[in-house]
Amino acid sequence: MNLEKHVRVAIVGSTGYGGVELIRLLLNHPNVTITSVISASSAGAPIAEGYPHLHEVMCDTLDGVDVEEMRRKADVVFTATPSGVSGQLVPKLLEAGLAVIDLSGDFRIKDGELYTTWYKHAAPPEEWLAEAKYGLCELYPERGYAEGRKFISNPGCYPTATLLGLIPALQAGWIQPDSLIIDAKSGVSGAGRGVNLGVHYAEINENFKAYKVNKHQHIPEIEQVLSEVAQQPVTVTFTTHLAPMTRGIMCTMYATLAGTYIEEDFISLYQEYYAGRRFVRIRPQGQWPATKEVFGSNFCDIGFAVDRRTKRVTIISVIDNVVKGAAGQAIQNLNHMMGWGEATGLMLTPVYP
Repeated sequence: MNLEKHVRVAIVGSTGYGGVELIRLLLNHPNVTITSVISASSAGAPIAEGYPHLHEVMCDTLDGVDVEEMRRKADVVFTATPSGVSGQLVPKLLEAGLAVIDLSGDFRIKDGELYTTWYKHAAPPEEWLAEAKYGLCELYPERGYAEGRKFISNPGCYPTATLLGLIPALQAGWIQPDSLIIDAKSGVSGAGRGVNLGVHYAEINENFKAYKVNKHQHIPEIEQVLSEVAQQPVTVTFTTHLAPMTRGIMCTMYATLAGTYIEEDFISLYQEYYAGRRFVRIRPQGQWPATKEVFGSNFCDIGFAVDRRTKRVTIISVIDNVVKGAAGQAIQNLNHMMGWGEATGLMLTPVYP
């Protein structure tokens, strides 16, 4: 595509955390104009009414969900909706000739029956599951995986942190595929903006708790990709925790070594695997990343510790769940779709402290 091409963008689900983060990032993208912000529940209201931080930054009134209006206004649609909504809406957008980057989980799982088992509602039609390109950017060569495509399924937040941390070692055969344990923690923004008891201040402040133990809907997404990489079925033990912070994911992963390796080996392997990929940063020996160090950015930071006594490696991966785990990676996919530089509009220094 023309590297100077300017695209018009619509955002469905603009009143959710993923949608409003898309607005923040896309307002600074040199090749994008936001032409429609959309909310089924708040149509007709100014977006700054629900998000006062956008006062005099974005004065748009929220549109309703109207495919024909989106077709007139936009070239690309981001769907930042709950699962079950995108599965019905996205096929209509694609049939109308729009390009779509879907941030929901509806098109990530290629097996419709497996999707239904984990997400507890019917899967989208099989032809659209097959059409969706899974958009974990660093899983593919830097160029070509998305250019010219019309439909990308953005990965989940937990899978992004997990897969970026495990894929190089698994692909190299350095860890045993049947030994993977993932201990994952997320800030409360991962639960969305809806009101529920579990994220009330009094429930989460000064508290730290596990949830959806062995039942999280991101498990089949993680296993699907790891199985493709390992070229054999891979199952994982995956435990999620809610941490008393707004943003951030830390995945602490444990695997049995399939050979004799030290930390310097892992650092070299990962540096080579992610060479040229601007958003994965590998920590030096003896340094392990923290969520604060990627806050507000599209970076994924990874560190290692090898235990010679147990013959296991600990891999620690951190991301901002709203950026690299959602809106930032979606824009990264847009950049690839349009043939722009991967980092266009995304080179944000993490916010610290």
